[in-house]
Amino acid sequence: MRKLFLIIVAAILVVVAYEVVTFPDIAALEKNTPATTAFMDLRREQLRAQGKSDALQYQPVPYARISPYLRRAALVAEDDNFYEHGGVDVAAMKEALQKDWARKKITHGGSTITQQLAKNLYLSPSRNPLRKVKEYFIARSLENHLTKKRILELYLNVVEMGERVYGAEAAARYYFHKSAASLSPSEAALLAGCLPNPRVMNPGAPNKRLRRRQKMILSRMRRWGYAAEEVVLTAKKPEAAPQTPQPQPDTALQQTPPTDTATPEAPPADTATTETSGTTDTSTTTTPPP
Repeated sequence: MRKLFLIIVAAILVVVAYEVVTFPDIAALEKNTPATTAFMDLRREQLRAQGKSDALQYQPVPYARISPYLRRAALVAEDDNFYEHGGVDVAAMKEALQKDWARKKITHGGSTITQQLAKNLYLSPSRNPLRKVKEYFIARSLENHLTKKRILELYLNVVEMGERVYGAEAAARYYFHKSAASLSPSEAALLAGCLPNPRVMNPGAPNKRLRRRQKMILSRMRRWGYAAEEVVLTAKKPEAAPQTPQPQPDTALQQTPPTDTATPEAPPADTATTETSGTTDTSTTTTPPP
């Protein structure tokens, strides 16, 4: 019995040691933007397994080049307590667990934007408990090392916004033929509305569910979206975490464009009419997914 106990303890120590050694270098994200993510790599593998091209749309841009309408839309759609929590919204998680228990299946994650960023960058779509534990610690580390503004910037650059489309700039150019900076309130609400399931709620061919979410997001943006983003912009940088040995920097990281110093724009217009642009932004050439 004692031998079995020692074996179990040893196994746990090995797992813990492995997780510590392989823990991502979160501090590097303060100045570097990922060239790829775990979710992108997984999608490429799936496409290759199907005998298809693994080309993806991905073009990270600085915070200032993402429409303030989209920044606000993401906050009101995905994490209305973004500023209040430290990476994990305990109340939202409890509510999600209660809903899952009632339905006898896992359908609600209760994830914050920070948790979603952690999952996209380093983990997988799996809902198993071990993955959720990793997500929790990575999310807390993101909050300890980065400002809220930087977390939101990274999230809007890497999150999936349709089949093979990742990030605000790629989505704006693919669906609306314009830059992410030029998105209208309706276009921003449409992109934010697809985030829970971008392959089912395709911004390129919006279904009824996506249109309902678009209207709901526009309504929330009119009520308090501007105030929510203003809080993010004025949030102080987190205090430096205690110095601990860091793993080697992730070779998949690259330098970001110059830091944004723009001030928040005026609140969005009170309109729920879907807008389209007749002007095509040709500053960057992208290839539509097959």
